[in-house]
Amino acid sequence: MSFPRRRKAPNTQKSEPHEIDGENEDDKKRNPKTNLRKDKRWSCMDSCCWFIGCICSIWWFFLFLYNAMPASFPQYVTEAITGPLPDHPGVKLLKEGLKVKHPVVFVPGIVTGGLELWEGHQCAEGLFRKRLWGGSFGELYKRPLCWVEHISLDNETGLDPSGIRLRPVSGLVAADYFAAGYFVWAVLIANLARIGYEEKTMYMAAYDWRLSFQNTEVRDQTLSRIKSNIELMVATNGGKKVVVIPHSMGVLYFLHFMKWVEAPAPMGGGGGLDWCTKHIKAVMNIGAPFLGVPKAVAGLFSMEAKDVAIARAFAPGVLDKDVFGLQTFQHMMRMTRTWDSTMSMIPKGGDTIWGGLDWSPEGDFDCSAKKLKNNDTQTADQSGKGTLGTTKRVNYGRIISFGKDVSDIHSFEIKRVDFQGAVKGNNLINTTKCDAWTEYQEMGIEGVKAVADYKVYTAGSILDLLHYVAPKLMARGDAHFSHGIADNLDDPKYEHHKYWSNPLETKLPNAPDMEIYTMYGVGVPTERAYVYKLTPAAECYIPFQIDASAEGGSENPCLKGGVFSVDGDETVPILSAGFMCAKGWRGTTRFNPSGIRTYIREYDHAPPANLLEGRGTQSGAHVDIMGNFALIEDVIRVAAGATGEDLGGDRVYSDIYKWSEKIKLQL
Repeated sequence: MSFPRRRKAPNTQKSEPHEIDGENEDDKKRNPKTNLRKDKRWSCMDSCCWFIGCICSIWWFFLFLYNAMPASFPQYVTEAITGPLPDHPGVKLLKEGLKVKHPVVFVPGIVTGGLELWEGHQCAEGLFRKRLWGGSFGELYKRPLCWVEHISLDNETGLDPSGIRLRPVSGLVAADYFAAGYFVWAVLIANLARIGYEEKTMYMAAYDWRLSFQNTEVRDQTLSRIKSNIELMVATNGGKKVVVIPHSMGVLYFLHFMKWVEAPAPMGGGGGLDWCTKHIKAVMNIGAPFLGVPKAVAGLFSMEAKDVAIARAFAPGVLDKDVFGLQTFQHMMRMTRTWDSTMSMIPKGGDTIWGGLDWSPEGDFDCSAKKLKNNDTQTADQSGKGTLGTTKRVNYGRIISFGKDVSDIHSFEIKRVDFQGAVKGNNLINTTKCDAWTEYQEMGIEGVKAVADYKVYTAGSILDLLHYVAPKLMARGDAHFSHGIADNLDDPKYEHHKYWSNPLETKLPNAPDMEIYTMYGVGVPTERAYVYKLTPAAECYIPFQIDASAEGGSENPCLKGGVFSVDGDETVPILSAGFMCAKGWRGTTRFNPSGIRTYIREYDHAPPANLLEGRGTQSGAHVDIMGNFALIEDVIRVAAGATGEDLGGDRVYSDIYKWSEKIKLQL
């Protein structure tokens, strides 16, 4: 695929340096070396775009063939292999006589909601109201630098860059599918429709997931719109309260909303302290990162996760800038570090929750233990069955360790040098050769060395690390998010919106009749800690990288490819998803003064039996769980009027109770 170039600009108008076209003729004459380098980059980009285009074309071709089949064909083939399939939850519950009762509100998580262009620069000509995020992602491989420029926010304000406006897509289509053939909310929506739900009883609370939560109100009045829509749904459905279903980061967003709606204007919505009890029956949180996720740390620190580290191990250099000349990771880091919402996912509670140098709540987890295979509510363990094995204890509290040996030895053997007093040295490279600026370019060799010499970082020191390596990002983040534990929740400072999405620094609403569920998958290896190394110095490089060569072997099977795994849903560790409902909010506590009833519903992961099952109906993975039949059935029953007790109370497969008891938190 050839990358489209724009026509040469008229002599009266110079091309903007940030646009993705080439230089004008005068610039080419003045800068022949720079022009040669850019021509090489465009050649590499043409090749890269052609390759990505081929992949996308193949994907669309197979999708066309699949959609061209009779609707019953995949089911017919599957039943011929595995026998009759069970009814979908909506069909099953319709036969039981369940009908529409409570309106439902969906709150999507990070990256799953579509964003469309309302105003853009010249390179985005012809894309008015086209999706730049979600859908086919066609513009990503047609004009990648233009796409990055428009998806990024302003690095100083965290709001729109000059001349660019991306806005969330509205309606159920905002997040029913992330991309063609990849469902998010679509399966749940379809099953609710089976018992009579439609758009007047379903509402997608779409928001710009890049922004800090309070800025969604400042820029778009999104929180006000959610408040008005919920009030309208209650009023037009006979006064029946809504059932709210947030997913992933949407859980934190809705926590923020519940405090915002109670708080007086201008900071809050002015709904009063009884708004939630008047309008909300239940909040059914799916894949909730209540206490953050270590995965967010790796993403902010080095733009990596387990999959990236594994890919680098199998094909060294393929993902690095030297192959395509695109500096892909640098562009992605620059882009994502403008998204303030990512800071809501940094682990909360420090060492008290996540563990210190020599302990962690999940330290006795056995990665080699066989898990339960039954996802039946009638046989699930209600008390949590231990999985203590004979493998070596893992120091999960060391979220980042520089070197495999550092992750393993006792803390008194680690020689650390405090990095915070280190003076950032001269620039690492000639920044004029960089396509994408990152804050690492200002650290200097001494700054990079100081970070590595500190050796190990726990949840208590991760914030200091991020302040050091990403000061602009964290300066914005400090104004919108907090990650600590409140000493006194009656302190007036906790009335500020920066605390509202942290369950350890805020109180639940005064709504004793409301129910809160945490619903998440278990049995999927989930990122918990990382082994890092320094990368060889190069132009425009990211100096830190997960050490994919670090393996635990049979002695420590939790360490693979530089990543320590624990039980969870592939993204959110059980500790983050389950602790608040297992202990922090259980009963009447200082975090739950009105005694809102809480329920834990775990879904033991079972992969699809064959390819025709797609992503499976018993998946516990973070997004695929949205198609889990047992979860969908739980949601429909509550929407139709059931309570947590009607569902059978807690359903627990993991060690969440045991791990929660190890956390010494004042309640």
